[in-house]
Amino acid sequence: MFDLDDPDMKEIVDEFCDESDGLLEEIRDILFEFEDNPTNPSALEQFGQVIDRIMGASKTLGLSDIGHLCQMGKIIGYKGSQVGEQPLQEVTCGVLMDLCDFLEELLTNLRNSRKETDYDIDAFKGRLQWLAAKFRHIDRASCEIEGKKSSGKNVTTAELDRLINQFGQTG
Repeated sequence: MFDLDDPDMKEIVDEFCDESDGLLEEIRDILFEFEDNPTNPSALEQFGQVIDRIMGASKTLGLSDIGHLCQMGKIIGYKGSQVGEQPLQEVTCGVLMDLCDFLEELLTNLRNSRKETDYDIDAFKGRLQWLAAKFRHIDRASCEIEGKKSSGKNVTTAELDRLINQFGQTG
């Protein structure tokens, strides 16, 4: 874990935030495209692929709330792409838009060394829990690899529940 308040880390944190801002813009564009064409659920999977890049970098820097938020977005994006019900996929898109807004605030707070958030974490977690319950029957929560079968174990549902419950408690 790095000391993010260390002046020597400022350049690394700024680069992380700049790169994440670009990726955040990309995932919002993906969601806007899905809103325009909700018959293409692969956009939700594409969201998961892109947010995974922010997740990896944030976890490397020890930014657990950003990492957990991205990991939840990744799982929700992948599961949402498979749900097979367009209205639920549209709700998924809305929740992922909220997740992007939350992520943007966390990045802004990181840049400004601010710890508090204006978002109602409990209300957001409630929406995530509701959505996660709708995905319980879906096993896969990662990119589908051609020729590979799912193990049949729905570990990602338990993982998503754990992430939702822990979110906002780590800082």
